[in-house]
Amino acid sequence: MIHVGIGYDVHELVVGRKLILGGVEIPHTKGLDGHSDADALAHAITDAVLGALGEADIGHFFPNTDPRWKGAPSRVFLEEAARQVRLRGGRLVNVDASVIAEAPKIAPHLAAMKAQLASALGLDPRKVGLKATTNERLGFIGRQEGIAAMAVASVDLPE
Repeated sequence: MIHVGIGYDVHELVVGRKLILGGVEIPHTKGLDGHSDADALAHAITDAVLGALGEADIGHFFPNTDPRWKGAPSRVFLEEAARQVRLRGGRLVNVDASVIAEAPKIAPHLAAMKAQLASALGLDPRKVGLKATTNERLGFIGRQEGIAAMAVASVDLPE
C-alpha cells in the first residue's frame, strides 16, 4: 500500500556559516543557521519520508538538544529515514521537493543535489524530483533572510 508524507523546513540565513542544500555546498555570502548543517532541503525530505511512515518529525529522531547532532551532515538524517522504511519492510518509491530561495540561484546546483539526495536515500536519481523557485521578493525569503524547502515522499509498505 502506498503511503504519502509531506515535509517542510525553513532556516535563517546568517553570516559565518556554509550554505548546504541537498548535501551540496553552494557558494554564497551566508549559510543556514541551525544545530546540524541546517540543510533545509534534506530536513524537509526527511520529514516527508518519516511522515509517510506515520512517524514523528525529524526533531523526534534527531533532537537539536542532543550534542551528537551539532554540526552533523543532514545526509545522516536522510539515511536514517530510508533505514526506517526498510525496517518496516517497505520501499521508498519517490520524493519530490522544492527549494524556495531568493538568492543564490539554486538551478545550477540541482543536478548535484539530486545525485546526493538519491545516494543518501538509496534511490535512482530519476525518482527524485527537485525544483527551485523564488518567493517573488515577498516576505522573509524575498528579503533573503532565510531559505525554505517543502517535500513529499511516497513509500510502499506491506499491509
